Amino acid sequence: MAKTVLLPLIADGEFHSGQELAAVLGVSRTAVWKQLAKLQDLGLEIESVRGKGYRINGGLELLDQPRIEAGLQPGVRSLLTELVVAVVLDSTNAEVLRRLQQGGGSGLVCLAEQQTAGRGRLGRQWISPFAGNIYLSLAWEFAGGAAALEGLSLAVGVAVARALQQFAVPDIALKWPNDILCSGAKLGGILIEMVGDAAGSCQVVIGIGLNVQMPARAGKDIDQRWTDIRTALGTSVSRNQIVIALLDQLLPLLGGYEDSGFSPWRERWLVLDAHAGKDVIVVSGDRRTAGTARGIDETGALVLDTALGRQLFHGGEVSVRAVE
Repeated sequence: MAKTVLLPLIADGEFHSGQELAAVLGVSRTAVWKQLAKLQDLGLEIESVRGKGYRINGGLELLDQPRIEAGLQPGVRSLLTELVVAVVLDSTNAEVLRRLQQGGGSGLVCLAEQQTAGRGRLGRQWISPFAGNIYLSLAWEFAGGAAALEGLSLAVGVAVARALQQFAVPDIALKWPNDILCSGAKLGGILIEMVGDAAGSCQVVIGIGLNVQMPARAGKDIDQRWTDIRTALGTSVSRNQIVIALLDQLLPLLGGYEDSGFSPWRERWLVLDAHAGKDVIVVSGDRRTAGTARGIDETGALVLDTALGRQLFHGGEVSVRAVE
């Protein structure tokens, strides 16, 4: 009840008396108090003032499925087959994978207010506080197997950057292979997972996490420099509007990717390359390779000039660190 019924009643930021809430919900005031305590377990700060009632100071924008669907461009709306908006999930990627096993397919999109087991690349935890950020996963089917997916994570990064530029988020850059940066700090990330036949028909889940209004207490658990959209702009932006902008970019990208491949996206990615011409260290397991980043090749592989000559690095269990 607390997450699905009570929360929308007080999300407007206005005071609501215990008596009012009890009457709407058909429960006792004691039951209301207990449900409010459960909301605090989500990390929400519930303000209580004698004679006024309870409120979430500043209000809270919840994800709104009808609003998101109505806001999509008409041609994009036709590519969306199902939009799932959940309150709490273990992981939006995991939920999409489960739904694919149950018959879901291209155009399935899943959002959550909170993830309890959000995942990033290399098995890292993705910090996922309640109703502050965006946790989005979408599915697409490809007939050509893994070969058709070359450069997909990089193209998705470009699409995310283009969506954010609509809100004038400054100094957006992309760090190979899957990070979205703002002024050099991590703003978001991409996680792509594939199921099916690597040489034939397969289904791909694209997971995107974006920091929109990251609570400081949650940010303390992040082990690298990070930022969020509110900090970058100095003001709040509607999460629903950001989701609409993301889907307006991502769904057409996926719809045409098997025909176009990575080629149309390469130059756009190079313009946003965070490490272009910089000295970096590429880490792959226990191996570390130092060199100068020279962009990416036609397949999306990282190009690195090293003391032993030019080397290429493909995705997978690989990360890149700038030399300070």
